[in-house]
Amino acid sequence: MEFFAALGVSTGAIFIAEMGDKTQLVALSLATRYRALTVMAGITAATIAVHGASVLIAEVLGLAIPTNWITLVAGLAFLVFGAWTLRGDELTADDESRAASRRAKSAFMTVATIFFLAELGDKTMLATITVGAGYSGTPLAWLAVWIGSTVGMVLADGIAVVLGRLLGKKLPERAIRIGAAVLFFAVGTVMTIQGATSLLA
Repeated sequence: MEFFAALGVSTGAIFIAEMGDKTQLVALSLATRYRALTVMAGITAATIAVHGASVLIAEVLGLAIPTNWITLVAGLAFLVFGAWTLRGDELTADDESRAASRRAKSAFMTVATIFFLAELGDKTMLATITVGAGYSGTPLAWLAVWIGSTVGMVLADGIAVVLGRLLGKKLPERAIRIGAAVLFFAVGTVMTIQGATSLLA
C-alpha cells in the first residue's frame, strides 16, 4: 500500500509542480520546433535522469532526518513551492536560445540536453526530493517516487507539447499558475500542521 501511496503522491505533486513551471514553458517552446514524439522522448529521458538523482538525494536526507521533522519541512517546502508557482517562471534568454538551437546532430539529444539543464535545481526537482524524503525508509518507495515523479512530469509536459503544437505559445499561464499554487498551499498547510502537531505532542 505504501508503494502505491508514494506513487500517487509523487505523480500528483510533480504534475501540479510542473504546471506553469519554466520547464513546461521549455517543453512548449521545443514543441514548436521539433516533432512531438521527439520532444516527449527527450523530456522522458531527461526526467528519468534528473529525478533518479533526486530520489537518491531524498533517500540520504530521509535517513538523516526524523519523520516528524520531514513532514514539517516538507509542508513548509510546499508552501514555498506555492509562492514560487504563484510568482511564476519565465524563460531566460539562455533558455530561449537553447530551445531554438538546431546545431546538435540528433533532435532527441538536443531536446534531452536542453530539458536536463533546465530541470537541474528547478522546482520539480526539489519537489521530488521533498516527496521522496517523506517516504524514505519505506521498502521500494524510492522506486515509486521515481516512477511517479517521472509520470507526473511527462503528463504535465505532454499537455504543453500538445497545446504547443495546436496553439503555439497561447497557454493561459496565469490561470494554470494560480490553480497549481492553491493546491500547493492547501497541501503545504496540512503537512505543516501535521508536522508541528507531532513535534509538540
